[in-house]
Amino acid sequence: MEYLQTRRDRVERRMESVLDDVAPESLGSELRHISLAGGKRVRPTITVLACEAAGGTVESALDFAVGIELVHNASLVVDDIIDDAELRRGVASAWSAFGFGPAIIASDGLLGEAFGLFSGDDTAMQVVAEAMVELGEGEASELVSQPESEAEYMVLARRKTGALFRAAAELGAIGAAADPYTVESFGQYAERVGIAFQIRDDVLDATGQTEALGKPAGQDAQMERPSLVQVADLTPEEANQRAREKADGALDALETATIETNPHGQSEEAIGCLEELAEFVVSRNR
Repeated sequence: MEYLQTRRDRVERRMESVLDDVAPESLGSELRHISLAGGKRVRPTITVLACEAAGGTVESALDFAVGIELVHNASLVVDDIIDDAELRRGVASAWSAFGFGPAIIASDGLLGEAFGLFSGDDTAMQVVAEAMVELGEGEASELVSQPESEAEYMVLARRKTGALFRAAAELGAIGAAADPYTVESFGQYAERVGIAFQIRDDVLDATGQTEALGKPAGQDAQMERPSLVQVADLTPEEANQRAREKADGALDALETATIETNPHGQSEEAIGCLEELAEFVVSRNR
């Protein structure tokens, strides 16, 4: 879809320009390896679409979109160290390519660049800080105890995945100067999409192939990481149904958002893409 691809391209070009300015060059090269190796760019896409749907423009969301993707990439560097994963997005993970020390420095560098992009807006800074607290609590709780029920798993999924998705959408609405109720509606939409995304990840890890996924398959079982399939003793089909229920809840939240016509008249198109995204996360194959 040309509309969506145009926005992803804008995010990609802005990310490249941000990372091209990183010094020293050795650090910049590592950050580019981590961030420009591919990826679905779901979070920054949500930021841009939420902004347009709430009456803003791509330009008013672009730095927030790049920033949330850099925060996400920084978290992946740490995930790969914890998991001892050598592959990410079809290329060597940061620690595998550069060593543990440089990988940790690269993760810090990504966060520094991200917060530089958020620093001009106090509300945006608060949203991202709260998301990072949630993410950190999720990562820490996973290391010390495993969820023992579906309800406990859902709390973990909200912290580890849903929180950054929520922040992505809220940043977009903030960029459009939306009212707090609308910011919350977009946040609820994205949080539920994020949880659906995580559940689908669990299914793919259990049923997919490394070559197709671009990262090691079977990692959850090997690393004894919580997966809804194992925690709740569900079949892949049953887990997919849980993801579908979260996606449906996301669409319900989206219906409560106040939609404003943006300067280019593309708010309805943005909403359509957000609806399609809720469908995509439960049907994707990688």
